[in-house]
Amino acid sequence: MTRRSRWDLIVVGSGLFGLTVAETMAREHGCRILLLERRAHLGGNAWSEAEPQTGIEIHRYGAHLFHTSNERVWQYVNRFTAFTGYQHRVFTIFKGQAYPMPINLGTICAYFGQYFTPDQARALVARQAGTAAGRAENLEDKAVSLIGRPLYEAFVRGYTAKQWQTDPRELSPDIITRLPVRYTFDNRYFTDTYEGLPVGGYAAWLTRMAASELIEVRLQTDFFDVRADLPADVPVVYTGPLDKYFQYSEGPLSWRTLDFEPQVLACGDFQGTPVMNYADEDVPWTRIHEFKHFHPERDYPADSTVIVREYSRTATPGDEPYYPVNAAADRHRLLKYRSLAAAEHNVHFGGRLGTYKYLDMHMAIASALSMVDNTLVPRLAAR
Repeated sequence: MTRRSRWDLIVVGSGLFGLTVAETMAREHGCRILLLERRAHLGGNAWSEAEPQTGIEIHRYGAHLFHTSNERVWQYVNRFTAFTGYQHRVFTIFKGQAYPMPINLGTICAYFGQYFTPDQARALVARQAGTAAGRAENLEDKAVSLIGRPLYEAFVRGYTAKQWQTDPRELSPDIITRLPVRYTFDNRYFTDTYEGLPVGGYAAWLTRMAASELIEVRLQTDFFDVRADLPADVPVVYTGPLDKYFQYSEGPLSWRTLDFEPQVLACGDFQGTPVMNYADEDVPWTRIHEFKHFHPERDYPADSTVIVREYSRTATPGDEPYYPVNAAADRHRLLKYRSLAAAEHNVHFGGRLGTYKYLDMHMAIASALSMVDNTLVPRLAAR
């Protein structure tokens, strides 16, 4: 490979997509990487850190739970960290009562106050859904068709209204299409082959990914501030906002953002579980995280705990984007941005922000490995 610069590849953004690209290209192909990150730390939204008063590891940008059924991804992440045996389970409070989520046979029995066999529960939900499946023109109709009106009113309507700040009847049915309903007592949130949390925390895992001497990391560096000074002949993997790259020429893409309210409490256990959802619409937060429960194997203080209330709202300029809204206007703009992106010969767009797709961690890693195999290696080999 003929070197035209001190770098073979520039990666913009050090989330799991960008880190995977940088680490793999350096380790497997000997490429020299410039990794640019506008924040003061690596890892994007997966970053974690110790709360200074208690030492409890908190996830700065909301709970991150690793899970995958992709064997290649699992083998890849185990290069950098071992994982605990943690299995994620969520509960939701509705009218002062806690129920297991996602909706399963235990939820149905508890809500209706009696035991149902799986077949009885299916028949009950089918009766309550009625003919909704034939007229699913919005989220509410679709949800009712899947779980019936009573369960929808209890566990979906209020929570969704808070999450999207929009009446569910105004939201696309696609948002709720994969709503899980289980007619067993299995209350695991995920059903992937592999699941766990990094033994040493996310910060240690993510830092190891960028440890190669072939990777030059520049934190607190905004790509758009240094763009003019970068060599034009070096390929770029861009994982920032797609619309920002093109100076919002087709209009801004809309996102949901999250606000977090941490609190240290002088008690050993606040809620008895890592995540508690709040389905009542008059409760302003969507859920509360209690991070000590993510690592019961650790020796955390017995007389204190850290909770973080999470709130959802529409992202405004300057906010951190989390979930793509993907309304009709967004989809129209996205097609135009994708055409512009395809015309950028030396820039490759990836990650959650760069593709305007919500990607779980394992999905971001898989997508990055695919870009390395199918795009970057062939392109760099041809230089």
